[in-house]
Amino acid sequence: MLTAIPREQTRARRPDQSGHVERDGVQLFYEVYGSEGPAVFLLPTWSIIHSRHWKLQIPYLARHFRVLTFDGRGSGRSDRPASGYYEREFAADALAVMDATSTDIAVLVSLSLGARWALMLAADHPERVAGAVFIAPSAPLGKTLASQQPYLWDRELRTDKGWARYNRYYWLRDYQGFLEFFFAQMFPEPHSTKQIEDCVGWGLETTPEILIATEIEKEFDEQATRGLCMRVRCPVLVIHGADDLISSPSRGIALAEATRGELVLLEGSGHGPHVRDPVKVNLLLRDFMGRLGGK
Repeated sequence: MLTAIPREQTRARRPDQSGHVERDGVQLFYEVYGSEGPAVFLLPTWSIIHSRHWKLQIPYLARHFRVLTFDGRGSGRSDRPASGYYEREFAADALAVMDATSTDIAVLVSLSLGARWALMLAADHPERVAGAVFIAPSAPLGKTLASQQPYLWDRELRTDKGWARYNRYYWLRDYQGFLEFFFAQMFPEPHSTKQIEDCVGWGLETTPEILIATEIEKEFDEQATRGLCMRVRCPVLVIHGADDLISSPSRGIALAEATRGELVLLEGSGHGPHVRDPVKVNLLLRDFMGRLGGK
């Protein structure tokens, strides 16, 4: 059932519809903005944050398109099951939201880990996907950044410096410390204090146990990813920050090549270009939609 949500003063645009859909016992919270034009589906990213990270895209895109968002399982107003965080679950959740909102076909827009479920949807359900935009994709292609290579996620380490904090034992010991480190890496651009503070606050709304579950249940590898890429037939745009400190720009380059898509490298941008340079990213999204026959 679609219901209106209360006015929130911090929002530039309120949703026209919102509600929950239940899939396999998990309640997923979604929002719909606008009612006309082609559909743009802003997918969830890693469960560390919810859909509010799209807040600088929604008001602009909703002037031209029908925009969908939902909080991925483990975050926001969606349920937080103890398990069930495989990539295929997120992809199935997205389809459930499309069905609940009577969205037959949409252009998918993903951030970071969301690239994995976007690839699955585009490859396995081509009739539902008109196009796909990957922002700072974190798919197992290209190279891992050298700063991340020395550390194991599932072994207790003798140091908690740098990327040693990307570690299950550190998350349980100092979750806020991890969030502060991670989002500082996400936004290396000058004057990013507000963006870092926003994301740390959102990250504190979930738990380290949820993040551990998402890490344990990752199932993608390079071979599987390339197999999906070969089956993608829709138009693709990859946007990647040249100064990304979380997902190497080589990943975006490799994904664009594997999907035969268009690549835009943004000089001076980190892992969240849609937050730090929203005008440029929004125009890229609008132009991509235009090439597909949208407004």
